[in-house]
Amino acid sequence: MAKRLQGVLPIVHTPFTDNDDIDVATLRREIDWAYAQGADGLGTGMVSELLRLTFDERIALTHHIAEMSAGRGAVFAGVGAESTKQALIYAKAAEKAGCDAVMAVPPVTTWLPDDQLVGYFCALADGISLPVIVQDASGYVGKAIPLSVYVKLLECYGPEKIVFKPEAAPIGPNLSALRDATGGKARIFEGSGGILLVDSYRRGIAGTMPGMELLDGIVALWKALERGDDETIYRVYYPICAIVALQLQAGLDGFLAIEKDLLVKRGIFPSARRRRPYAWDLDAETAAEVDRLFGQLQRAIQ
Repeated sequence: MAKRLQGVLPIVHTPFTDNDDIDVATLRREIDWAYAQGADGLGTGMVSELLRLTFDERIALTHHIAEMSAGRGAVFAGVGAESTKQALIYAKAAEKAGCDAVMAVPPVTTWLPDDQLVGYFCALADGISLPVIVQDASGYVGKAIPLSVYVKLLECYGPEKIVFKPEAAPIGPNLSALRDATGGKARIFEGSGGILLVDSYRRGIAGTMPGMELLDGIVALWKALERGDDETIYRVYYPICAIVALQLQAGLDGFLAIEKDLLVKRGIFPSARRRRPYAWDLDAETAAEVDRLFGQLQRAIQ
């Protein structure tokens, strides 16, 4: 039986060898570390560099995360693609691998009218037995998904089959708009990396999907939010917020560069190698500020 998505569900970063292949041993170490920090599950998404992987690599990564999780938490796979046929192939592979859900962005190379967006997600929902996470990743790629599309999908399939990860700005008001338009029925996850987690939690989210690099802090923050401990909430939140602000300045490349740099500092990744091409490298002054803030975060969660 599929595990229910809830709580802290980090997105796996894809480690690469010096030959630019997926580093399977490091991936296993990353996943073991995530569960040791208290993750409720994990999955793949934009910061897994999915759009830079080959077809075979995406399928392999999906199988790896399902196998390496070994039933310790809910597992989902990013399956968004430029055609419905491609997305369905990825989704069916995720189902076969034993994932508990799939997550899909719409095609990013073209603007789709509402009926085409609905059709794309309906094809995924009808094509597999797993829940579908409808992701608006317009903060990185593509265009925002209209609220009417969310409402239509929820009306057709219900809140267990269709869940949402809306990332269009302004995130907080958009979360509330979706919540209110569905009478509180929509199960909503946020993916701000932590910078908007406190605000999002207070708006009623079911969970968060951050990167791996600040996971111990995100878990501590989530637990503090659940028990209403404002003193701990803001002590932990501020350094997370400041680090993510630095990531945001360079978009997806900024997140990837800093996230992988911190995973190296933690001793989880042997290198911060990313799949080329990319537009931004971590400079020494930004790296120094990240180090200072990371030290503050570690002291805050001790």
